[in-house]
Amino acid sequence: MDHINNSRHGGNVYAAARALRRPIEQLVDFSASINPLGPSPRALHAITHARGVLQHYPDPDCWALRQALAARWRCRPDQIVIGNGSAELIHLLPAALHLRHLLVIGPMFSEYARAMTKSGGRVSTVLADRADGYKPPLARAMKLLRESGAKAQRRGVVDAVVLCNPNSPTGRAYEADEVMRVARLAERHGVKLIVDETFVDYCEERSILPMIAKAGRTIVLRSFTKFYGLPGLRVGYLISNAATARQIHAHQPPWSVNALAQEAALGALLDRRHAERSRSFMVRERARLTRLLEKLPGCALFPSSANFLLMELPLGHQARMVTATLYRQGLLIRDCSDVPGLNERTVRIAIRGRADNDRMVLALSTLLR
Repeated sequence: MDHINNSRHGGNVYAAARALRRPIEQLVDFSASINPLGPSPRALHAITHARGVLQHYPDPDCWALRQALAARWRCRPDQIVIGNGSAELIHLLPAALHLRHLLVIGPMFSEYARAMTKSGGRVSTVLADRADGYKPPLARAMKLLRESGAKAQRRGVVDAVVLCNPNSPTGRAYEADEVMRVARLAERHGVKLIVDETFVDYCEERSILPMIAKAGRTIVLRSFTKFYGLPGLRVGYLISNAATARQIHAHQPPWSVNALAQEAALGALLDRRHAERSRSFMVRERARLTRLLEKLPGCALFPSSANFLLMELPLGHQARMVTATLYRQGLLIRDCSDVPGLNERTVRIAIRGRADNDRMVLALSTLLR
């Protein structure tokens, strides 16, 4: 049976179910980092009681959700664009902002590079070092920014930088003031900074959204997929200055975000109790799972502030073979061997509920023995 490579994006349980000829319910998906506590009760309640909206077109302005997000982040609604998942917004950025050369601070998941390549743009990368535990290479990135700024009107100048905080797939996070230093430098050189905060709900103190008014040309992306546990509904958003938001919104197709998704996202956003439970659970379970995986001989774990762990397998064990073996057992993990900057022994494991995590550790222990 062929192994399905899920390194580009996790979570394709449908393809796995077809290939393995098993119901989806019999698979345990560690390849997509979704909140193990699931959607909030308020989100589920909103979906259940929103049947009336199905007879109308969705609100093209996502007015109620934008109002709630504006109140949450103390910005204006016209600074916010809601998208059909953050993936839609990522793919709008190159054309909407006329980007020609993107600098990616990696290792990073491939969506930004794919979007840029599809638009005919150029992608450069600055990669974290394995020897530093994949600590984000901000100093090198800022040096490149200064050098690019010194080129002035010459061809090849960088016009946008993207960083993911916490980073995916490494899990390493920047301090908010570090990101703001990059934002100020980018502003001085006329470069847009794109900050992907998909996983930052698990470490809110790292977010720059409370300082978005001081971030100049910075664009911050967030998602309702991971922390809020709504991957099937596809809701993401970005916050920037109003002029940039208008540019991006002008490139969206009409009715991009469906009515149920808007209702569910609003309910999830307002459910602070579920958010706190999710953060508390993750702190405890991430530490417990890290300890268990560190006991596996020859495995290396890297610090994570997100709801997943990057792990390097022992010498002699390739990520492709290990993910294929687990796959046949119905356990899906992320093969990161083809992510630029990582090696052929690197995998990413989402943190799920305690019982699922224990099952994964047992399977890995048996396999690596």
